[in-house]
Amino acid sequence: MKRAFAFALLALAMGAGAAQAAGPGIGIGPYGGYNIALIQQDTGNGAVYGVRAPINLIPLITVEPFYATSNLGDVTEKFGGLSYTRTGYDMKAFGTSAILGSVMGGGLKFYPYAGIGSYKMTRTGSSDIKETGYKFGLGIGVPAGPKMSLQLRGGLDMIKTGDTSRKFANATIGINYTLMSGK
Repeated sequence: MKRAFAFALLALAMGAGAAQAAGPGIGIGPYGGYNIALIQQDTGNGAVYGVRAPINLIPLITVEPFYATSNLGDVTEKFGGLSYTRTGYDMKAFGTSAILGSVMGGGLKFYPYAGIGSYKMTRTGSSDIKETGYKFGLGIGVPAGPKMSLQLRGGLDMIKTGDTSRKFANATIGINYTLMSGK
């Protein structure tokens, strides 16, 4: 079942990429959304904002440098009947993602993406976490004009911290503007 789903996803992405015959292109795209801390009791959920700069190398591959910042929510815990509020982390990340297909040009597009980056998590009274993180997910590009598209994404960020990791599910929405197109 998993294998069939993976092959179907790959075929969909390859079909979307092969349907366009565009040359190299460069874009810019601000985005915002929500981060959900998964299986973490010491930090809450929070908004995420950032910018992406997709560079379409060939019709099937786009490289996308990114910057993201997120202010995660506080968490209230009880110790021996007493409430204690723990401040949420401030998270900043930068890196690059690889997209199977293109986020630029016309037409509805579905695409998987995966990336690697440098993540820094800070909060008062705690040691900073500075580690490599990985991201992956699925996106949908909806045309919004000749050089613009609406980008909807759902993904997972995983930051390795020794023997464990911190994981965040996220949903974002953004606008991608094509600065230069090879069409």
